[in-house]
Amino acid sequence: MKISIKNIFLLICFVIGLFSLSSCEDFLDRQEDEKLTFDKIWETRDDTRKYWLNAMSFLPNDAGDFRYTPWLGASDEGTITYDDSSYRLINFGSWNASNVPYYRMDAYYKGIRECNIFMQNVDRCSDPIVTKEELAQWKVQSRFARAYYYFLLIRIYGPVFLVGDELIDFTLSTQELYRPRNTWEECVNYVVSEMEACIKDPAMQDEYTDAEKGLATTGACQAVIARLKLYSARDLFNGNKLYAFVKNPVMDKFPELSGVNLFPQNYDANKWLEAANAAKLLIDNPLYKLYRDGNGSDPYKNYYGITQTYWNSELIWSTGYKGRYNMGVHTVPTAVSGTAYGGIGPTQQHVDAYAMANGRYPITGYAGKTPVVDKESGYNEDEFEMTTWKYPAWGGGSAYDLKAPNMYKNREPRFYVNVFFGGNYWRHGSAQTMVSFAKGANANKSHDYPKSGYLINRFYDHTLNSASGQWGNVVYPTFRLAEMYLNFIEAVLECKRHSVGMPAGYEAKAMELWADLRDRVGLPAITEVYPNATTEKLIELCRKERRVELAFENHRYFDTRTWMIAPQTDGGPMYGMNTQFPGSGSTTPVEFWERTVFETRVFENNHYLYPFSQRELDRNKLLTQNYGW
Repeated sequence: MKISIKNIFLLICFVIGLFSLSSCEDFLDRQEDEKLTFDKIWETRDDTRKYWLNAMSFLPNDAGDFRYTPWLGASDEGTITYDDSSYRLINFGSWNASNVPYYRMDAYYKGIRECNIFMQNVDRCSDPIVTKEELAQWKVQSRFARAYYYFLLIRIYGPVFLVGDELIDFTLSTQELYRPRNTWEECVNYVVSEMEACIKDPAMQDEYTDAEKGLATTGACQAVIARLKLYSARDLFNGNKLYAFVKNPVMDKFPELSGVNLFPQNYDANKWLEAANAAKLLIDNPLYKLYRDGNGSDPYKNYYGITQTYWNSELIWSTGYKGRYNMGVHTVPTAVSGTAYGGIGPTQQHVDAYAMANGRYPITGYAGKTPVVDKESGYNEDEFEMTTWKYPAWGGGSAYDLKAPNMYKNREPRFYVNVFFGGNYWRHGSAQTMVSFAKGANANKSHDYPKSGYLINRFYDHTLNSASGQWGNVVYPTFRLAEMYLNFIEAVLECKRHSVGMPAGYEAKAMELWADLRDRVGLPAITEVYPNATTEKLIELCRKERRVELAFENHRYFDTRTWMIAPQTDGGPMYGMNTQFPGSGSTTPVEFWERTVFETRVFENNHYLYPFSQRELDRNKLLTQNYGW
């Protein structure tokens, strides 16, 4: 069977419209199936396949949703300038159960229902041209999608209600549809067991032909398990005392869930070993290797190639091969093209997170807005002194002399690939444009400018000229091997911290993987740079490595929350450069170079998890609201 991934997603767009009346209502909304129409669906291969695509269409479009989800703009790694973005409600603490930004509960439960309907009816397909192999593949892909929808739900809500294979009867009264939440452990176990069932299904393959790329694989199932087990081991979902009194109501209808605590009450350090074991399955899988360009000698090409080389060996699963326009147009400076909307960029906190070329992290904290500098890192504390230095070559370009602040000098390769700073040339194909983010200058003439004075660099294809309409494509790294390295390293270090017994060689393996990850980007091993680091220090350094390596890949929002450090990282002043100081043309005035608060954010303890909407609470009297809402 040949499936063009590009055609799949074009067809999904059509099918979403076709089924829009039944796909946009809330979980408890009543609807009726038109029996004659429904029965006819299964008479032809084409209609059966369309229903399968409808069931899969609720999978998020990570590349297309780049600015329309809060995972970047509501984390301390990013800022999005557009006022219509829902993340702003989160940043300013102005969201509540009656105004929930990016509310996805309805969509994911609708997707779960569509998967259930499909799986329970697909074998009815009587078209002689359809093969058993096709039907089996569509069925197992739907089972994967259903479990993935639950994963997406519980990472933002915590425990939810598990429907299983049940087809909710929407002819019942609202009161008859009441149901309580399942516990966190039940939700995790359900997703894990469903993914394991998919892995065991003969129709779930280890890899696919080029024409079928984008379908879930056994590796994709294992990656979901690995990330979920890591989240489950972290503080938010592991004996968190904030959630000690979040319980189901006492009820007769669901006695097994009556009055139960929804979150684990006691810390279980053994969950770290489960997380380590889950990540190691993928690390040991010979199908996956860290991406290196050619002989691997160029650290810039090695890292940039992760999002530049389609379906490379590091990718475990992607939400698909997409046009790069949406990611590119929101990160290219308006100075390059009048059709650009460059307003998505890193915060100064993210800029400060990168190591120096010698592998040491230069900023260890802040005294007000002044950074506390590690003297051994080589970072020049006169960070805004303008000196001329060699801006490195990457993305097909050549190195060039640049007069710029010391702050950006001698940083690690991932910094230059990920972060674009003003007073520098933006390369687009064979052309390059000098850019200034000062107020009124060529990249700050309207609301389309980065509040922080930085733009995200890595998702734009610098080998093409977007000014002439060339944007290229991207395979978004939804899950990749480097994440599994970091998951394993973190889990092993936490096992050591909590005296959890591990298989022989786990600690050595973790340090070996860490060295490999840093070697890929031209950095010495962490144990060479910090030879006397304690386990506590290594955990801190692992978090720094994760922040940089997985930058802008929808991790940081969930990492700061599951580590329970978000009050310190996601609340308070967010810094950038002084984008309000007047400038003109492509010149960046010296006054621009100043650490400046561009907004002050709010993070309260109830913000760790999403609230259930007031509408759902009003219609489902057995639904317990999350803490603090």
